[in-house]
Amino acid sequence: MDLVPKPDQLVAAAGNVAHVVMYGGLADLRPMPRTLIDEGTLREVYHYRPAVGVRSQGDPVLLVTPLAAPAVCFDLRRGCSLVQHFVEAGRRTYLVEYGNVSFRDRNLGLEHWVEEVVPTAVREVSAHAGGRPVHVVGWSLGGIFAMLAAADAPDLPIASLTVVGSPVDVTKVPMVAPLRPLLDLTRGHGLVTRTYRAVGGAPTPLVRWAFQLSSFQKLVTKPIAIATHLDDADFLAQIEAVDRFTAQMTAYPGRSFGQLYHRFAKGNALASGAVQVREHAVDLADVTAPVLVFAGANDGIAPVAAVKAVVPLLRGAREVQFEIVPGGHLGMLTGRAARGSTWRVLDEWIDRWSGSGTEAEEPTKAPARKRAATKKTATKKSATKKSATKKSATKRTATKKASATKTATKKSSTKKTATTSAAPEPPASPDTIGSNPTRRYGSGGSRALSR
Repeated sequence: MDLVPKPDQLVAAAGNVAHVVMYGGLADLRPMPRTLIDEGTLREVYHYRPAVGVRSQGDPVLLVTPLAAPAVCFDLRRGCSLVQHFVEAGRRTYLVEYGNVSFRDRNLGLEHWVEEVVPTAVREVSAHAGGRPVHVVGWSLGGIFAMLAAADAPDLPIASLTVVGSPVDVTKVPMVAPLRPLLDLTRGHGLVTRTYRAVGGAPTPLVRWAFQLSSFQKLVTKPIAIATHLDDADFLAQIEAVDRFTAQMTAYPGRSFGQLYHRFAKGNALASGAVQVREHAVDLADVTAPVLVFAGANDGIAPVAAVKAVVPLLRGAREVQFEIVPGGHLGMLTGRAARGSTWRVLDEWIDRWSGSGTEAEEPTKAPARKRAATKKTATKKSATKKSATKKSATKRTATKKASATKTATKKSSTKKTATTSAAPEPPASPDTIGSNPTRRYGSGGSRALSR
């Protein structure tokens, strides 16, 4: 609102406040309808139902969530939901999420996601979509999981990879870089290590606090922002949706958190391009699918430099495209500005690397139908020509018998026949096979069709 609100702004603000009081909020938080198609240990693969009146077609899209983040990161609210955007555009849309992490999952490491969860989800989605290759879209740590899975299993049916806000070089993350020298002093036996081992991972309150700390300035100024935007229903709805997302964050499994802490935060292993997974190294240079990389202009968790560091590491990729889009860590994925930036680029990318769908197959079928029609027409014309020849032969036989009984008539008939034979042949009909140079198919092809 303006410093001195206008009458229409006051009316809109009063209406928004009344709506919040009466209905509890302004955001439409209904999730997009979906169906579970596969599940396993910390793995749930969902298929989003097609929109009413919209036919789903083309290659499927698989959305990969990061650890600790709820699936609503891709389905934040109606009007700001990447899932809704894909479904209403007629794309086959799928998502893999991990459910609630508990103490019993403390021994699961990164290999569980890199070798089991993501590869299984890709194969299940491909099979559910009729064997089509899959466009994999991963946000934050989900993007890192997707890249490592693609590098570890080159046979996965992946059409393209999209990595959204995935930090690769943590030395370029302002929140982490100043702490790394202090972390190294403990040699892996410090307070952080003892804590996550004791509690079995990173607890939910700590994860939520860390996410909010990444946008500390927005957290502090949030009351002022709300007060100055009371007349903007879309702004207020977005804040409600982000608050719900933050409240639903979950914990990290102990072993996975330890690997992320020691290998990524302290060791910065991913910046070299290779990460140890179980007993072998997984190198990002082994990714062969085309890769689209997004960085948020105002992202505090994954700054532009930390994300862009992955580009030279993807040496084996068919193509690597890097884009800087407006927004913070979550906003670049599903913020209000993402509708005209991230989503638009993502649509163009998926369309570019998609295989031929139903419409693309039609031009291939059309010539086949045309050739069949040409063959049928040629056969019909050939039969007509044979029938005409047979009638002509019958007529000549009858004439010959009649002329045998009358000599004068025979001479006259013979003279007429000679005169007729000497006359020049009429030009070939344009319908005769091989005689029309403007025919769609050449003479050789036409003759082949007539056999």
